[in-house]
This record gives sequence, structure tokens and C-alpha cells, in this order.
Amino acid sequence: MAKRKEYTPEYKTKLVIEILKEEQTISEIAARENINVKQLGNWKAEFLANASRAFSRSRDEKSIAKQAAEMEEKEKKYQAKVGQLTLEVDFLKETAQKMLGPGWKDQLGYKK
Repeated sequence: MAKRKEYTPEYKTKLVIEILKEEQTISEIAARENINVKQLGNWKAEFLANASRAFSRSRDEKSIAKQAAEMEEKEKKYQAKVGQLTLEVDFLKETAQKMLGPGWKDQLGYKK
């Protein structure tokens, strides 16, 4: 059984735009590209049915980009907080070592 030929979205778009320009008939384009006229008609119908998505997608992309920027900002904030807390823990460990001596972990029940 022969494998069906697959066409890229870019190729389909190029042909549909040619059809919409009406410089050649759909039959002429189909013959030139060796594609069934019905197939080109289906691509044109699908293209026109989804044309509004070209304009709504930019709004969605802006929303996604805004959310990504907010997440990055939160991540930076949390990383800074983790860094601060790490410094505080290290300071407390050093202070406990100086004040309580080498066995401070056992005295305080520190486990790690």
C-alpha cells in the first residue's frame, strides 16, 4: 500500500494564497502541482475557516508571554530568598559551633 504524500503547512498556505489571488484557476494550480482539485478546495476551506486565529493568536501569545515573565520574576524572588536563608543557616551553624563547641549538633538534636 502506497504511503500518502504529506504536505507542509507552509506549502499548503502558499498554494491557498495563490488560489485566493485568482491569478490562476484552482484547476490550473492543481494540474501544475499534481494535486487533486478537491484537495486544494479542502485546504482553502480550512484556511478560511481558521483565518481568524491568525489575529486571536497574538493575544494568546501576549498572555502566555506575560505569564512566563511573571513566573520568571517569582522564580528570581524565590531564588533570592533561598540564597538569603542559606546564608542565615550557615551563619547560625558557625555561631552554634563557636558558642557550643564541636558537639553542638548532638546537644541540639540537629540531624543532617
